[in-house]
Amino acid sequence: MSKKTRCGYVAIVGRPNVGKSTLLNHLLGQKLSITSRKPQTTRHQVLGIKTTDTAQMLFVDTPGIHGGEDRALNRFMNRTAGAAVAAVDIVVMVVDRGEWRDDDERVLRSCLASDAPLLLVVNKVDLEDNPNAILPSLESLAQRADFAALIPLSALRARNLEVLETEIVQRLPEGPFLFEEDEITDRSTRFLVAEIVREKITRQLGDELPYSTTVEIEEYGHENGIVHISAVILVERKGQKAILIGQKGSRLRQIGTDARQDIERLIDSKVMLNLWVKVRSGWADDERALRSLGYDDGR
Repeated sequence: MSKKTRCGYVAIVGRPNVGKSTLLNHLLGQKLSITSRKPQTTRHQVLGIKTTDTAQMLFVDTPGIHGGEDRALNRFMNRTAGAAVAAVDIVVMVVDRGEWRDDDERVLRSCLASDAPLLLVVNKVDLEDNPNAILPSLESLAQRADFAALIPLSALRARNLEVLETEIVQRLPEGPFLFEEDEITDRSTRFLVAEIVREKITRQLGDELPYSTTVEIEEYGHENGIVHISAVILVERKGQKAILIGQKGSRLRQIGTDARQDIERLIDSKVMLNLWVKVRSGWADDERALRSLGYDDGR
């Protein structure tokens, strides 16, 4: 007799910088989505697959839903997150402890448009010295909607994640697994490599170049046991190119070193990484350019 299994899609949504990608990485037990302290680090919808003996959770990490800047890139990210909410079995909304902003309200309205069960995750509770201090905040949050569950946790410290996972699994629909048990994502290695490079740029230059870069992989090949990768970093202005390259190329070399180390861990191989910087003005506000760079919100 075959075992009864559950399988379904779980959207992780929230405003920028509440810890969605960190939560996904810790749920999976390995790094998949890039992270930084800069809001809107996540631009693409990333699928993370976690398989247990009887359940397969298909986590959809989404860009932060936000108002403000009305550029094509921002519209793309909001559409991507909104589309994810409309097409999943469970929605996990992540909020920061003790803090409710206009963008949180915007996310909640998007979530309530879905018929899927809505779980509210209150993240970063490890930053509170007295655990009881967040109780009034939790009670206030519980009044905002008819949440299926409310789970305080720390994504960074991996605290209380098992409670969230239990709440998710029991609400997954019964059905066969959709992916092989050893798969962790549906994204290509080239995509993950480009994201690693972008993470290093964001971590080092988030204040100087917050949203003005993207990365294209132009070459990915194997030779004599070494993976050779050439990546182009696109910026919008010549001044940004100078900042990114740094004095005598020092900044670009450091970005390349940090990225190569993470890429080697990802693919378990020696890597030769070459980075180039090019100026392509207006790419972040051009829908056609975004599509050519791999930004696809499913429309």
